[in-house]
Amino acid sequence: MTTTPKRAVLRLRRLLLTLLALAGTATACATGDDRPRVVVTTNILGDITREIVGDEADVTVLMKPNADPHSFGLSAVQAAELERADLVVFNGLGLEENVLRHVEAAREAGTATLEAGRAVDPLVFRAPADGGPQADAGQPDPHFWTDPDRVRTAAGLIADRVVEHVEGVDEEAIRANADRYDGRLADLTAWMERSFDRIPEQRRALVTNHHVFGYLAERFGFRTVGAVVPSGTTLASPSSSDLRSLTEAMREAGVRTVFTDSSQPTRLAEVLRTELGGRVRVVALHSESLTEKGKGAGTYLQMMRANTTAMTDGLTAG
Repeated sequence: MTTTPKRAVLRLRRLLLTLLALAGTATACATGDDRPRVVVTTNILGDITREIVGDEADVTVLMKPNADPHSFGLSAVQAAELERADLVVFNGLGLEENVLRHVEAAREAGTATLEAGRAVDPLVFRAPADGGPQADAGQPDPHFWTDPDRVRTAAGLIADRVVEHVEGVDEEAIRANADRYDGRLADLTAWMERSFDRIPEQRRALVTNHHVFGYLAERFGFRTVGAVVPSGTTLASPSSSDLRSLTEAMREAGVRTVFTDSSQPTRLAEVLRTELGGRVRVVALHSESLTEKGKGAGTYLQMMRANTTAMTDGLTAG
């Protein structure tokens, strides 16, 4: 394949940035390694991207396991990784609040990017059907991965962008990886449907730590009662009136289960337990971050199956 002038410039810039990032370390050395590279912001998208890319390129994931995508930040070396990439894959729609400016800087410098959330027909936050506030009503909801059908769309787009922008990869291998993963995602959707069918209609109501399961609710027929933090970001905080509105909505809806992110403190959910007389179950989910390998949600598929099981058990018990 003939290297275009633009590609040559990108390679030169990548080499210069690599040397700058290594300058100041005692072990720095020029290796000439020019393997294609993809940088991904969140660990959920990182896992999906690795399934598609396979061994065709290096995939660097910026967000560590169990981190909060709303609050994690980058080191100077990580920021430089973005501009050295052939392709940057990010969630977008405001999710990676401390990282998006670095992604934008890389894009302006000529790095190809894919904003996955904006490309999969995003929903907007809506006020809960059964009452309670929603601070982000009308704003795009970035949590699209809770709908595996939208992940199928995102995975196909990632494959397209890798083939288009990452020089040196084997297109047939990328397409084969994408097709294989698409089948696994289709199997996941079917399994989730069968699992959720066990939940009686009157119990298909969600209260969460913050508004994160809107896509899942739409796809699988749940209603959203409210959230402890009435926002789509964990950086917000509830007021006493927010909590009062939520407890009233829970009483009216007969909801006794609150789902919280396993990487976030459950103190506020425990407050609801106190407010409602100790009859509330607090169930941990892996909603916004993968765990380390072997810790229950090391891949996107594992995370979704673990959450589905926890949600089904939590809403059918008692």
